[in-house]
Amino acid sequence: MKQRVHLVSLGCPKNRVDSEVMVGSLMEGGYEFVDAADDADVIVVNTCSFIQPATEESIETVLDMAKFKTEGKCKKLVVTGCMVQRYGTSLEGELPEVDHFLGTGEYHRIRDVLDARDSATPKSFVDVPMYIHDEMAPRVNSWSQCSAYLKISEGCNHKCAFCIIPQLRGVLRSRTIESLVTEATALAMQGVVELNLVSQDSTAYGKDLGTKTGLGDLLRALAKVDGIQWIRLHYAYPIGIPDGLLEALRDEPKVVPYLDMPLQHASGPMLKAMRRGVKRAGQERILERIHQAVPDVSMRTTFIVGFPGETDEDFAELCDFVRDQEFDHVGVFTYYQEDGTPAALLPDQVDEDVKVARQAEIMRIQAEISRKKLHAHVGTVLPVLIEGTAEESELLLRGRTWFQAPDVDGQVYINMAPEDVEIGQIRAVRITEAGDYDLVGEVVGTLSA
Repeated sequence: MKQRVHLVSLGCPKNRVDSEVMVGSLMEGGYEFVDAADDADVIVVNTCSFIQPATEESIETVLDMAKFKTEGKCKKLVVTGCMVQRYGTSLEGELPEVDHFLGTGEYHRIRDVLDARDSATPKSFVDVPMYIHDEMAPRVNSWSQCSAYLKISEGCNHKCAFCIIPQLRGVLRSRTIESLVTEATALAMQGVVELNLVSQDSTAYGKDLGTKTGLGDLLRALAKVDGIQWIRLHYAYPIGIPDGLLEALRDEPKVVPYLDMPLQHASGPMLKAMRRGVKRAGQERILERIHQAVPDVSMRTTFIVGFPGETDEDFAELCDFVRDQEFDHVGVFTYYQEDGTPAALLPDQVDEDVKVARQAEIMRIQAEISRKKLHAHVGTVLPVLIEGTAEESELLLRGRTWFQAPDVDGQVYINMAPEDVEIGQIRAVRITEAGDYDLVGEVVGTLSA
């Protein structure tokens, strides 16, 4: 009889890809996956530990799942991911309910751990992260039938003062172009038409393999994959943007002119304290270079407010920067004093209520910018990837246009859709309404089937 597995994946898209690799490995090994935890013989929790609230959510989830060992059918509970990598074997005493712990570089061991039938199997597998899956990993895409994340590299070589990711994910490790093209081809054969490229530092892709043109070459190679229609790049570090990336954004029809580039701040003192290696003027030169090379580029960025020592003047400069640049999409995080990072030891920690107020002010400024940009599309026709029925109403379809990344950038809601509209199609949609972050439109033609 097949063992039934329930998997909970927490955190970022990179972590989700790891979960999908574990699902594929277990399915290949004869395991069956179930949606309900109380139906499972085995429960796997892939954790996040980027900041303390994420760790707390991970612990709460593990404890919730542990209840099924006494109240349900579950016989084994396995915890994987960043929280395990961060706290190591100390979790054995803190979470005795858990049978096995796997760090971020050990998720490929999941089938061996579950297949083991003797008590000699170690309880914890935690080491310096070195593993990254390749095209041979039997991954199962769980995000969407028409869209998938493609992890192009793992780890990060930067030393930002606020970030613990290098400790959790290790140094930069890029996959080969051949490996990524093979995986992209397999995803396309499953019906995926959109690839969202993710990593900890996409700008650095290929540098560890001895190439300075890796990212541009990768994008052009992926653009040749039959069935793939859109390719979007996330998490590009601002320093060292290669010419090949900008050329691919400009010239390759399948590479959408969209760039997700976290900047974190604009004030010189803040950028220095964050160890970002660039000042506001440098960021402005980088952005000008991008816009000159790719005039129609859609830019997403993220900022941190309330970093230690952030003054009213620093925050005012950030607000001014957001107004000047008019980014298409902005995310704002309040700084969290994270143990194990250099920033946690800095003086002049900012009060929580000040952080929240500053976050709200940046988002108010951005909402005005976003509203203006989206209203400019009313009356135009945009290509929209059809993703399914809107959660708000079964009478509406939902989709995204090229400047909207999944889960973070808003959607296009579609009414008056013809009967031949199917999930995975990219259809011509006339925009009839616009809000602060979403668009509304009607299908007026076919761009792809």
